[in-house]
Amino acid sequence: MPAPAVVIAASNLMPSLRERLADDGELLVFPDTEPIQALQAILEHKPSLIVLERLFAATPRGAALINRIKNDPQLGHAEVRVMSHSGDYSRVMVQGTPRPAPPPAPAATPPPAPAKAAVVEEPTPQAAATAVSTEPPPRPLDWHGTRRAPRHRIRPGVEIQLDGNPVQVVDLSQVGAQVLSGTILRPNQRVRVSVPNDDFVMRFKGAVAWAKFELPEPSEPPLYRAGLEFSDADAAAVESFCLKNKA
Repeated sequence: MPAPAVVIAASNLMPSLRERLADDGELLVFPDTEPIQALQAILEHKPSLIVLERLFAATPRGAALINRIKNDPQLGHAEVRVMSHSGDYSRVMVQGTPRPAPPPAPAATPPPAPAKAAVVEEPTPQAAATAVSTEPPPRPLDWHGTRRAPRHRIRPGVEIQLDGNPVQVVDLSQVGAQVLSGTILRPNQRVRVSVPNDDFVMRFKGAVAWAKFELPEPSEPPLYRAGLEFSDADAAAVESFCLKNKA
């Protein structure tokens, strides 16, 4: 018996989406607020069809779920389809493993076409102008490098605090850091940074330069990976902390 298709959508959009999928057999539905539970069901049942409502698929959680399915070899047979709850929009994001096509029947060899004299056409000035590459010239090299300070990889388990919430440090420099957070972090968000350093705590301001949601294994909580930019940190003290805790 085939596994039921898994459908993920906002609760208020689910009825109309289920109506559109009435011909696809049994459905296992999940609200868009429960991507972890939906992933657990997908890994357990291994359905051949997974449907994400279009609005959910456009969110960071929807994109993370699609990437998680795409990168799992056990789900290589599954088709991930993005559908609108209204209208006819439907797009296959991940195609299931296709069945091998039958070999084509041998075709009759057509008679050779009569030879034609080659005609060489001179390009018009307009065509010659179109053929010229419009690609911009390469930018000059940045003699100072792409980072303002060396970035150090930090050993596992080292934490700092953002607005009082602990985050795990991935790498760190005098001017910024990459962190993993269990609480939501958004680009341009202002944060208060606290860094423990022996017998005192460094405190300074920062901002979230970029952030993305990551969907981990089902047994682990969801995480936000983010890049921080420090605004008034003590460069010497941060560098000392980096050297003391680098991997």
